[in-house]
Order: sequence, then structure tokens, then C-alpha cells
Amino acid sequence: MNRKALLTLIVTLLVPLTGYWIVKYYSKDAVHMPKRYFYDSVTVKESKGKMLNDTAWHSVRNMKFTNQMGQEVELNQLRGKILVIDFFFSRCPSICPGLARNMKKLQDSFQKNDSIVQFISISVDPEYDSVAQLRKFADRFNVNHDTWWFVTGDKKDIYDFALNELKASIADVNVDTAFIHTENFFLLDSSHVVRGWYNGFDTLKLARLAMDIPTLMLERDRKRPSILRGFIPYLPVIFLGIGLTILLVSLLNRNKKIK
Repeated sequence: MNRKALLTLIVTLLVPLTGYWIVKYYSKDAVHMPKRYFYDSVTVKESKGKMLNDTAWHSVRNMKFTNQMGQEVELNQLRGKILVIDFFFSRCPSICPGLARNMKKLQDSFQKNDSIVQFISISVDPEYDSVAQLRKFADRFNVNHDTWWFVTGDKKDIYDFALNELKASIADVNVDTAFIHTENFFLLDSSHVVRGWYNGFDTLKLARLAMDIPTLMLERDRKRPSILRGFIPYLPVIFLGIGLTILLVSLLNRNKKIK
């Protein structure tokens, strides 16, 4: 094999493999997922001679509510959906209407993809916030009632959920645990693990929330079984095959020209 043929062989083999490893290296961190915050347990296991931490992230417990349409609803109905949750009360004279307006902007931005996210506003004044009051408050903002629930329920359960499941007092150190009145929107992934909280009046934080919602949906889709995903371990072999095919074709063409 002469020098030119050898060079052709090297280039043909290296280009596909180099391309594969470059794509793999730069794509692994291309999407920055919102981090997880709270875990239930951490165990140590051995994998390929290395000790790795296996974290069981905290998925919030199921909650049952009554929404503004008088329907009995629960969080387990929404498995597989991204959740954005906030807390309000209908006779709030200050921050609640402003939070609702900003939540409405979020809902509007996902109206063409409303199957990926559910908005939930939980009343912290359930004794007053009847179904009629919830519906009246929701109608002020012309919401889509299917993808945004305004809910009421047992006050003790609601406060326990806010403080112990969403960790509202950690997200907002100034929150009054006796009457939860926080400006934060809480983001939960499709497994209902807390992935962040965002000040509902901070434009930059809201923009980040709007980007994190579809990012988490991408994460959910990656977990689904995929025929194509099974080919990933064989990509080097596939690229090598492509390279050899190119080499073979080029050699055959060269021989034809010689003849």
C-alpha cells in the first residue's frame, strides 16, 4: 500500500470516529437540567470498581383537592406532567393578583403545548375559599380551567404539604409558617420531584422558569424506551463501517481510473 492509500485509510477511519467523540463530548453537557434539591436517602453502591452514591430524590406525596370547577382532583392524576405550584388566597389584596397575572403569562406561553405542564394555585385560606370563590378568582384572569387548577382542601394537609413536601420555608426564609404567603412559584418535574423555586415577580427568574419547563420535559422524554437509544453503544462500529465503506468505494473508483 503506497503512502497516498495509507493516508486515505487513516483519514477515512479517523474522521468518523473523531466526529463521534467530539459530538459525544460536547453534547453531554449541552442541556443544563435544573438540579434536584431534597432527597429521602443516599446509599453507596459499587459499579465497575468504583463506589457511587445512589440518591433517592424526594417525590412529593399525593394530595387531594377540590378545584374551581367543583371537581375532586389529586396530584397522582398528573404523573408525567411538569407542575408549577404557587400559594394564594382569593381575598388577598396585595401579591396574589400579581402572581396570578404572571402565572397566566406562563400558561399562555404553553397554550400550544398545554399537555406538558399543569399550573396549580393552592389556597392557604381554605375555610373562606369555597369553590365559588375559587371560580370567581380564576375567572378574573380568564384562565384555562383544564390546565390551571385553583384548589382548596384541608388546611392542615395544605400547610404540611407546603412546609414538608415543597419546603416552602427553605425556599423563602421569610415565610410565615402560620399563614403561608410566599411569592415563589415551585417547579416539580414529571416524577413530582422539586426542581426549583422562582420569585413570581422577578422577570429574569420567570424567564428561567419558562425555559426550565420544556427542559424538564426533554429529560422526561429521555427516560422513555427508545429503539434508537439501543444503537448508541454501537455508534463507533457504525461510524467505522461508514469509514470503511467510503474507503472501499474510493479504492474501487481508483482502480477503475487505472484501468
